Amino acid sequence: MPNANRGAVGFDSSEFQEKYERPSKTEMKRQSDALQALGLELVEQPRDRVKRVPMPEDVKDAILECQNIKNHEGRRRQLQFVGKKMRTLTEEEVAIIQRTIEGWKGASKADTAALHALERRRDKLLADDQALTTLLAEHQELDAQHLRALIRNARKEQAENKPPKAYREIFQLLKELDAKTRGAAKAAADADADAEDEDDDERDE
Repeated sequence: MPNANRGAVGFDSSEFQEKYERPSKTEMKRQSDALQALGLELVEQPRDRVKRVPMPEDVKDAILECQNIKNHEGRRRQLQFVGKKMRTLTEEEVAIIQRTIEGWKGASKADTAALHALERRRDKLLADDQALTTLLAEHQELDAQHLRALIRNARKEQAENKPPKAYREIFQLLKELDAKTRGAAKAAADADADAEDEDDDERDE
């Protein structure tokens, strides 16, 4: 006689499989919290940066709207709405957003490291006259007399505990110099890449 309950407790039961494959409540809560946190991270970014993130317009609009709200309770409710919108994203869309944010963090770390390097070089200019000789040798376009005056004034500011006007000017000068150097290096790299592409095209012909 056939068993009326056959399949109800067997591994072939589609109902059993569905329950087994469905994420647990704990896992669903973890995923929801992660998406809420990702939404908050986007809300805290500059608007121009958020506008460039590849994501559905309705999600982007919810994030930009949240940035406009100053009222604490209103912002809290909008953040919840942002989280709800984030949960409508596909895994691929979430992965793209995460990669974009990681790219921002990497760029921020690189920028911070570059600024610290400039600060160290400025301090070395004040502590060691040889550092100025090295800098002038590397960048002959610099006004040596003006730079020496800035260094002299910055040392005086530190000795007399005055506002660091010259000290800041030296940093700004080094920052602009670094930007020009990076720009020139990028232009040279781009030119080399273009030349290689032209060579490849000629060989293909």
